[in-house]
Amino acid sequence: MVKKDKGKKEAKKARVAAKQEKVAKKTEKKAKNKKDADDSDAEDADLDAILADYAKKQEQFLKVTEDSVTGPSPRSASTFLASPSDGRELFLFGGEHYNGAIAHFYNDLYIYRINSDEWRKVTSPNSPLPRSGHAMCRGGNAGGIYMFGGEFSSPKQGTFYHYNDFWNLEPSTREWTKIETKGPSPSARSGHRMVAFKRYIILFGGFQDTSQQTKYLNDLYIYDCQTFQWHIPVLPPAAMRPDPRSSFSFLPHDTGAVLYGGYSRIKTSTSAGKSKGGRQASRVIMKPMVHQDTWFLRITPPPPEASMNTLPTVRWEKRKKPVNSPNPARAGATMVHHKGRGIAFGGVHDVEEDEEGIDSEFFNQLLAFNIDRNRFFQLSLRKPRSQPAKKQGGGNERGGRRGRGKADEEELLRNLALIEGKGSLDDGELPVKRDDDSDDEDAKIEKPVQYEMPHPRFNAQLAVQDDTLYIYGGTFEKGDREFTFDEMHSIDLGKLDGAKEIFRRELEDWQGSEDEDSEDDDEDEDDDEDESEDETAGTSTPATSVAPEELAKPEDVAKKQAAEDEEPEEEAATEKSDGLPSPRPFESLREFFTRTNHQWQDMILEEHKFKHANQITERSVKEIRKSAFERSEQKWWDVREEMQVLEDEQEAAGIGEVVSIESRGEGGGAG
Repeated sequence: MVKKDKGKKEAKKARVAAKQEKVAKKTEKKAKNKKDADDSDAEDADLDAILADYAKKQEQFLKVTEDSVTGPSPRSASTFLASPSDGRELFLFGGEHYNGAIAHFYNDLYIYRINSDEWRKVTSPNSPLPRSGHAMCRGGNAGGIYMFGGEFSSPKQGTFYHYNDFWNLEPSTREWTKIETKGPSPSARSGHRMVAFKRYIILFGGFQDTSQQTKYLNDLYIYDCQTFQWHIPVLPPAAMRPDPRSSFSFLPHDTGAVLYGGYSRIKTSTSAGKSKGGRQASRVIMKPMVHQDTWFLRITPPPPEASMNTLPTVRWEKRKKPVNSPNPARAGATMVHHKGRGIAFGGVHDVEEDEEGIDSEFFNQLLAFNIDRNRFFQLSLRKPRSQPAKKQGGGNERGGRRGRGKADEEELLRNLALIEGKGSLDDGELPVKRDDDSDDEDAKIEKPVQYEMPHPRFNAQLAVQDDTLYIYGGTFEKGDREFTFDEMHSIDLGKLDGAKEIFRRELEDWQGSEDEDSEDDDEDEDDDEDESEDETAGTSTPATSVAPEELAKPEDVAKKQAAEDEEPEEEAATEKSDGLPSPRPFESLREFFTRTNHQWQDMILEEHKFKHANQITERSVKEIRKSAFERSEQKWWDVREEMQVLEDEQEAAGIGEVVSIESRGEGGGAG
């Protein structure tokens, strides 16, 4: 027995000695890797030469070309937005990819054609240089797409370069034009945001990174698309304004723009032990700050009789904290504008355990931020209800399905073409010009659908086209390893009937030293298996895949978090006391407009105070019908979240649909 115990002790001593030797080798390897990285970055730190080489290669392209490709390579900090000229296209530009060793920056323009499920790559002799963290937005009344700024770094990210160039992209021809502006222009930056307001482009915030320090900005610029000039608006004396920040949400509004959240690092002092005199010493550090405030930028355009150079008046107004704000606060929760609200997805919440370690929690919640009501709603995916047997004559017209037919939705949204010329919206039928080829393309394309949100991530790229949300890429961290998702999903915002997987490719291996460390750690854990079973349970998942268990688990957390975030005492009424017609549960946008069309037109006539019938010209009739449609659409989306709650409650009570009496005879309803 004594001999056996002695053998165990000797084996343990041998393991300890081997482990100490391994730690020494690991420390030596880290020091060597750091030296090699520093030396390597010193060699490639001439960014001017690198960018000049990019520009020279760019000149080799003689014209704008467009080729079909399998899709973009994985990237983050790119820009992703819907085409303002073609409702079947999405644009993706720039971005970067870091694999743990080398950072790659891109300046390629990709176009995703929705109907044909096809990616096309555009090359041009005058494309902007590679960058990430830039800002792009639609041109509003001016049309086109505008881009400003961004950043570039050496391959080892030892030195950084920020752009202050301004570009216009013509979406139909794919041609880039560099805009040479007069007067003061925004300084070089990245992480800023831009929105369009009438003939203006509004730019705010961002940061500048010089490797030695990072400076966050809160300056405001307005670009006039008619005079081709940047302006610094004059704010009222002692007026409040948002703190410096980057990576915030900036949403357009009919009377200005809305800013929410953001990220910055602020100086703060922390204790650093006791000094020689026995006093408590302190030192200044940069602490991460996740902003949760909301601001409204009110913009008043100059009167029509004012000169061309007259600037709009602007002022910042701080709003109350939105009801049901995301809790805990999170950075990297990207938000995109849709029908008077912001659609946000994902984000990360970091908790500093100590000065060396950070514990991160990632999210995959989908939220709707109603701008006018200053309120967040959680959007949850729903599985299709079981299809009952169809009755004779019922067809699809009265199937009682949630969302009630995307075809009907598209038909109504295309009615503006009808308004421009022929027919009347008072007619029972709403004829539409359909693209048979597009319908055939859609019918051939089938994509897998999941009823859980995509994997948790932050800084995903979002775009909305035709009431469908597209989620591209995003970043996830595990330990010191960083994974860039190479995938895209789509969600119908009207139905919320699952997340469609457009494409998904396996994650690439992390090339940083963490791979080596994790291998050593795994060996250490194997050595200690006899002493502690718990240590081996902490090994991380491979970088090339995400376990299915990880996909399902955060969804339950998200639902639980949403329930905790609800504030019943501040619940808004389903139908606001504004005297406007309101949708009913299970009522599609088409059905709502058909039912309330005359009410909207009567209200518009009353507002315009037409006293005589002969004052209503043919043109004003078309304008009234168009305005009636737009208002009904706005109202339908404004209360969409409340309607979905009521639909869930009524489904739980066994109520499948609500049918108006006047429509019961139309299709032999199946209820």
